[in-house]
Amino acid sequence: MHTKRLKGLVYGVAFALAGTAMSAHAQTALSVYTAYESDDLAPYKKAFEAKHPDIKINWIRDSTGVVAAKLLAEKDNPRADAVWGLAVTNVDHLKAQGVLEPYLPENAKKIDPKFRDSVEPASWFGNTGWTSAIAYNTVEGKKKGIPQPATWQDLADPKFKGQIVMPHPASSGTGFMYVSAWIQTWGEEKAWAFMDKLHENISRYTHSGSAPAVLAGRGESVVGLAMELRSSRLQEEGAPIAIVMPSEALGWELNVFSVIKGTKNQQAAKTLAEWAASPEAMEIYGKTRAIVAMPQYAAKLPGVPADLTQRILKQDFVWASQNRERILKEWEKRYGGKAEPKK
Repeated sequence: MHTKRLKGLVYGVAFALAGTAMSAHAQTALSVYTAYESDDLAPYKKAFEAKHPDIKINWIRDSTGVVAAKLLAEKDNPRADAVWGLAVTNVDHLKAQGVLEPYLPENAKKIDPKFRDSVEPASWFGNTGWTSAIAYNTVEGKKKGIPQPATWQDLADPKFKGQIVMPHPASSGTGFMYVSAWIQTWGEEKAWAFMDKLHENISRYTHSGSAPAVLAGRGESVVGLAMELRSSRLQEEGAPIAIVMPSEALGWELNVFSVIKGTKNQQAAKTLAEWAASPEAMEIYGKTRAIVAMPQYAAKLPGVPADLTQRILKQDFVWASQNRERILKEWEKRYGGKAEPKK
């Protein structure tokens, strides 16, 4: 009798393990390319997988320019199933190159039209936005006798020589956001003249959009041109940063979601898209973002002006996308010599 019970227990355990193995095998793993900040990713993954335990997210994160270049290079043999958190100016270019699967989930149809693709067939929808900012280290600024800037033009003052770090616009969506906003606001001639003067004060151009804020926070530069989100988080962590957001030419970008054309996991990718556009997802975005595609969920970020949405430029994303390559070519010719080495 004891032997029979032991055999029964062994069979039962074996059956349970086999069932677990089958369940794990049945789980769909999605490769999701992203340029979101690293500390944003865990909450998104946790919430989605709790609702859809049969689908697992594998993040592949890099800067905006790198992610876009990878997707374009892999067009004929896609390795990503979806892209979630990439600048719309890059995504529009990818759409024109046939990288994206035309798809707009039901939840995305509830989003304000300015936050979703208006060109049929629709291929993307917005999640969150981010804006340009000046991160000024108050301690280093005082020590070096460099006053806190109030406008973009202030950064052209020779007092800032060697004390400004900016993201490289070809590698970073944040970097391109600055350049695009200046050109859209002032016109080509005035914008390039300003950037010529600004370049004299730049110590280097980083390939990460958040690195300039980090460097300013550490006191390695007096000013970092970086998104408001990273600057706010560093300020919360105790970095001596003042966040300056000029009311003129304040550029912003939109993070969007798209399903990748040719994915073998199309249905699972569309399930993820539906969730990424849901009120549940928007509420999570809004815990850390001041611009959310469903504005009622947007956060008030520490150190960021309450009238942020009134300050931002009326951005022409289509123009930015169409002129991106031309602008970057000119920018590289003029300023590429100060780019930090790529890793």
